[in-house]
Amino acid sequence: MHLFLSLAIAFSALSNHHITIHHKGAQTYQIKKEELFSKDLGYPFYEADRVEELMDGVDVAISKSPVNAYIDNQGAIVDGVNGYKLHRGAFRENLLHSLYRNSSTWIQPDLTILYPKVNAELLSSIRKKQVGGFVTYFRKGNLERTKNIMLAAEAINNTVIFPGETFSFNRTVGKRTKEKGYLPAPVIVRGELSEGIGGGICQVSSTLFNAVDQAGVHILERYSHSRSVPYVKPGRDATVSWYGPDFSFRNDFNQPILIRAKAIEGSVVIHVYSSEDM
Repeated sequence: MHLFLSLAIAFSALSNHHITIHHKGAQTYQIKKEELFSKDLGYPFYEADRVEELMDGVDVAISKSPVNAYIDNQGAIVDGVNGYKLHRGAFRENLLHSLYRNSSTWIQPDLTILYPKVNAELLSSIRKKQVGGFVTYFRKGNLERTKNIMLAAEAINNTVIFPGETFSFNRTVGKRTKEKGYLPAPVIVRGELSEGIGGGICQVSSTLFNAVDQAGVHILERYSHSRSVPYVKPGRDATVSWYGPDFSFRNDFNQPILIRAKAIEGSVVIHVYSSEDM
C-alpha cells in the first residue's frame, strides 16, 4: 500500500514537469513527462513506443541532409557540406535519465555526422577524363520548352554514378510539375503531338543516352518515341514519362562516372567524365 502511494505521489509530482529539447540554442521540442509513462501501469513504467515516437519527431526536427560537392558554372569545385541526424542511443539514455528527475529538464541531443557521398577530392579525380559526350539543338524561341529543357539538364548535372550503381532519369529528375517550374509544351503521345507539363525533356534524356552510350555503360531501359524526333537520328532517342517509360543505365566500370549537363543558347550539351584509371 505504501509503495503504491509513494508511486502515485511521485507520478503526481512529475505531472507538471516537461522535457524540453534544445538544438542550436533554440527550443525544438517539448513534452510533458507524464505523457511518456504507461497508461496502464503508470509510474515508473515508461511507454517504449511513445519514447520511440518522440525520438522520431526530434530526429525529423533536427536532422539535416549532407550536400554533395559539385562543379559550378565556372568549373570550380564547391566542397560538400556535412549533415547530421539524431544519435538515438545517446539520446534515449539522456531522455530516460531526465524522465525520472523531479523537475522540468532539458536535453541537447547528441548527433551523428552524415558525410556527403561525393566530396571535392572525388570530383577532382573523376573530372579528368572525358569518356563520352553529345550535343543536340533546339529552338530557343520556344520559351516553355526551353524552360523545361533547362530544368531537366540542371537536375542531372553533377550526378555521380558509382561502380555498380544504376542511374534512372525519372528518379533523378523527379516528377515534372508546375510547382517545380515545368511548363506545358508539345509532347508525343501515341504518335500524335499534344501538350503536357514538362514537354521537351525527352531531348535531355535522348542527349544523355547518346553521351553515356559512348562511354560504354550498360543500358538497362530505353524506349524510342512512336514517331521520329528532329534532334537525333532515328532510333537514337530515349523517351521518358513520369508514369511511363524511363531511361536507365548501370555503371559496370571500376570507377565512378560524372555527368555534366547544361542547356545554353539553343543546345543541350552533355559530357561524361571519369578517372584516368577507367
